[in-house]
Amino acid sequence: MPVAGEAALPPKIMGLAQGPGGRKFLQMLGIAAVIAIMAGVWMWSQQPDYRVLFSNFSDRDGGAIVASLQQMNVPYKFAEGGGAILVPANQVYEARLKLASQGLPKGGNVGFELMENQKLGVSQFLEQVNFQRALEGELARSIESISAVQSARVLLALPKASVFVREQQKPTASVLLNLQPGRVLDQQQVSAIVHLVASSVAELPTKNVTIVDQNGNLLSDTSSSAGANGLDPSQLKYIHELQRSIVKRVESIITPIVGANNVHAEATADVDFSHSEQAAETYKPNQTPDAASVRSQQTSETINAGSANATGVPGALSNQPPAPATAPINAPAAKNTAPAPASTNPPTSTQKESTVNYELDKTIRYVQQPMGGLKRLSVAVVVNYRNTIDKSGKVISRPLTAAEKTQITDLVKEAMGYNQQRGDTLNVVNSPFAGAEKEAIPEVPLWKQPENIQLAKDAGKYLIAIAVLLYLFFRVLKPMLHRLSGDADAHAALPAPGDDDVVHISHMPADGELMDLTTHGVLGYQQNLEVAKQLAKQDPKIVANVVKTWVNGNEQ
Repeated sequence: MPVAGEAALPPKIMGLAQGPGGRKFLQMLGIAAVIAIMAGVWMWSQQPDYRVLFSNFSDRDGGAIVASLQQMNVPYKFAEGGGAILVPANQVYEARLKLASQGLPKGGNVGFELMENQKLGVSQFLEQVNFQRALEGELARSIESISAVQSARVLLALPKASVFVREQQKPTASVLLNLQPGRVLDQQQVSAIVHLVASSVAELPTKNVTIVDQNGNLLSDTSSSAGANGLDPSQLKYIHELQRSIVKRVESIITPIVGANNVHAEATADVDFSHSEQAAETYKPNQTPDAASVRSQQTSETINAGSANATGVPGALSNQPPAPATAPINAPAAKNTAPAPASTNPPTSTQKESTVNYELDKTIRYVQQPMGGLKRLSVAVVVNYRNTIDKSGKVISRPLTAAEKTQITDLVKEAMGYNQQRGDTLNVVNSPFAGAEKEAIPEVPLWKQPENIQLAKDAGKYLIAIAVLLYLFFRVLKPMLHRLSGDADAHAALPAPGDDDVVHISHMPADGELMDLTTHGVLGYQQNLEVAKQLAKQDPKIVANVVKTWVNGNEQ
């Protein structure tokens, strides 16, 4: 009588399983299958963790990277639809260094290595095209070395050289930047890229360099970045740094007095970026002769002796009679009426000339006004109330006294470099600060933290592998091995049963309860043999009936 479940087996397998050799072969086959499953589970648990080696590479670079990995016997697989190459985590950095020594990935840009493979007989036009491609590739590689730039492409328009000055044209350049996700370039970095490209191409002015990002935004437009007063980014940066420096000095000197987070300051600087030069030559009024310095002095004297010749001014006036005398006619006579003797010496004339040269008080001044001069400075400072503790231990906020406020004002003036003649202003206000509301950040549970999730995945993988291995070993492999060893011992002692693999052994126990024992798949052959021996001793009739049944079955 067959056991339930054996009818579903094919006839050939049933016939093979009915014999002792067939059952042994099937048991060994099952043991091999269980061992293979256990080996597969173990290999799955020991599978390495793969990390990204390279991503966002061109197809040419991808093929070269895969070929190099195969030569180095490094396992790899693809992810993100073939957009990333993964390798085991413990070989990521080693593989990157080895590939970098081979110049991989090239990033799709070719540099001056293109000039190394020039063919014989290349035309001048092709040489110029290759040189331009190499120059564009080198510029793109240089720009990609900036951390915020993911990839770059440079296009150069180099006009042909002309011997005529009027027909000469300046080259132009266009740069397309693909920035890293979430990264932007400030105006200073854009200016650096513009000057980098302009300095790498002969006679390329900075105004002919155009930079565009992946979103189509024009980054090199300096007209919109300049303020209303026409300041360039470097000047604006200088003003911001100057204001930040003043605020830092003010807060650093007031913080030890009022405590941390109890003072805030802001500064506004009016900076003069005009560049002027002035030359002046001034003369002061003449000083007194006593105090003046004599440079040179010249004196001349001329004496003319008299002569008997007529003298006078020729003309009509000299021939007229003299005017009427004004003396009185009847004047009293002088006491000495003797006539004066006539002079024998002729009349003489003397002429003296003196020239004195003094040093001039002359001043020549040459003034060059540098850029970045501070014209005016305005600073505003807000100081919080002081917190004091009363006798009961309660914290009380009180305003600053007039003396404390004056002290803080004087310190701020010294720290900011206050100059009244320059028109600087300072305003110190004492006011209570509003309490900052703390943002309630929900605490991430342990089971949502990324490191715990990864740890749980690794632990779960090993636990599942161990559980499957233990189950297969104790519930499948060990019973099969035990059954295989038991069948071998039983067949060595007794002959195998006939075609009917199911034998029912029944006896009446002492308590009157009937017990049915089946030897197929329930008890081992050795256990059934021991039971059969005990029954043969207790009730030989049952054993005789069983043997009679076997004999009758073989005769049929």
